[in-house]
Amino acid sequence: MIRIGIDLGGTKIEALAMDVAGRVLVRRRIATPAGDYHATLQAMTGLVLDLESEIGEKAKVGIGMPGALSRRTGRVKNSNSVCLNGRPVKQDIEQYLQRVVRIANDADCFALSEASDGAGAGAGTVFGVIAGTGTGGGIVVNGALLSGPNAIAGEWGHNPLPWPRESESPGPDCYCGRQGCIETWLSGPGLARDHAQVTGYVADAHEISRQALEGDAAAGKTLARYADRMARALASVINILDPDVIVLGGGISNISDLYKSVPERWDDYVFSDCVDTRLVRARHGDSSGVHGAAWLWTAESLWPD
Repeated sequence: MIRIGIDLGGTKIEALAMDVAGRVLVRRRIATPAGDYHATLQAMTGLVLDLESEIGEKAKVGIGMPGALSRRTGRVKNSNSVCLNGRPVKQDIEQYLQRVVRIANDADCFALSEASDGAGAGAGTVFGVIAGTGTGGGIVVNGALLSGPNAIAGEWGHNPLPWPRESESPGPDCYCGRQGCIETWLSGPGLARDHAQVTGYVADAHEISRQALEGDAAAGKTLARYADRMARALASVINILDPDVIVLGGGISNISDLYKSVPERWDDYVFSDCVDTRLVRARHGDSSGVHGAAWLWTAESLWPD
């Protein structure tokens, strides 16, 4: 069975065709039509048809996207690509493609990919974290993706930052309408905002990391604050879920010091005498989401099509 995965992002749409063994046969990436719902559906349809033309057969299609499908209405909710919110994406794309399509949150697809043949392969419980433009999460247990009755399992980014310092309360405004969400601190823009507020210097996460490696004291302190916040946020996940592996993806995952500094700090917050959970970098990088979208067709129990 050939499967096509699509990763629908805010700036790009990536698609690939995968065979039954998980080998990638062909891959495409295009820009996302900014803020245009119907053009986005047409772009995804075009990618599927192009890949099928190249591989010479019709495929099963899985899509990873920001947000989730409401169990009650079937429409998209909680998407930071706001043109999707309130839209019947599954119904509409199935009309375009004339077949059943499986859709999941992009962080869920990331977690499924890394648990299937990535950095979390073989682990019993995997918590997948995307820390980039936003902050999302997904949970895979014994190879099965967890979604939950509200389709929000793993949405740690919209919980408050645990054990906040006085200077962190009430916290920055979040697009969800609340203040102090984990996403506002641990996303790439959150890291950059914190650095600018403390130092007066505007730089993105990549630049701050580079400066820290070169010995810049202010950048080093910014990354230390970030590591402590991530340690607190992940400690709350460990206290509830106790995963074997936490896989980190998104642009923040390229900050190599985090894999040492965060576990060193989370011991102070986890309710245990020791912490054997591993924090690891995603194996598939920014293509984990599209791999996971294709792997949706292995999670039979979630979709009684």
